[in-house]
Amino acid sequence: MLADKDAMATIAVKDLGVAKKFYEGTLGLKPVNSQEPEVVTYKSGNSLVLVYKSRYAGTNQATALTWVAGADVPALVRALKDKGVKFEHYDMPGFALEGDVHVGHGMKVAWFKDPDGNILSINGR
Repeated sequence: MLADKDAMATIAVKDLGVAKKFYEGTLGLKPVNSQEPEVVTYKSGNSLVLVYKSRYAGTNQATALTWVAGADVPALVRALKDKGVKFEHYDMPGFALEGDVHVGHGMKVAWFKDPDGNILSINGR
């Protein structure tokens, strides 16, 4: 029923102005639609990321958005670190930490948070 429909990530934030600085300035996403001060939609590859104002922002304790980056994970981590992004380190069975990249099970994954504490990740092989 939904297998042939596009999907988008939906991220709740407290302050859309602060979120815009992060998603546009730090991550380099480009807005494709804006209904400020409540909602901005970004294009990321062939996907959309909807960022919206909510009093429940930052309450999700799991990964909210993952970018599929192939072999580019270490380079993207370095580039984001240069922009001030702090990466999260998790104790995960079967994964070794190489700098800020978790490596294991044929994957490379790095996690970081947006200004509201939403967990974002870069995943590759």
